Amino acid sequence: RFSLQASGGGLVQAGESLRLSCAGSGLIFSINTMSWYRQAPGKQRELVAAIDSGHRTNYADSVKGRFAISRDNAKNTVYLQMNSLKPEDTGVYHCKVEPYNGIEYWGKGTQVTVSS
Repeated sequence: RFSLQASGGGLVQAGESLRLSCAGSGLIFSINTMSWYRQAPGKQRELVAAIDSGHRTNYADSVKGRFAISRDNAKNTVYLQMNSLKPEDTGVYHCKVEPYNGIEYWGKGTQVTVSS
């Protein structure tokens, strides 16, 4: 059974950086898109960044120029480098993997807290 494990969250000050990782384990159909979502307290979950099998990327406007998503297909792992963090980046960050068979897999979230 395929599962995802996210790590790298923590408490940082505004302007600092964090790198999130989400590693998949187990058997899975070939992966198409890998993405990161976040959910702030009292708000809906939102897409932060996504990367497809051709390494084309898509970012939320609020993180463009500060965050970078990347993937290692051999390890079924997706990364999110977060620079110049702001208090509004605070939330629980979840990874999602979408294989070509259409089934979605979500990892448990990792908490990111940015203090001002």
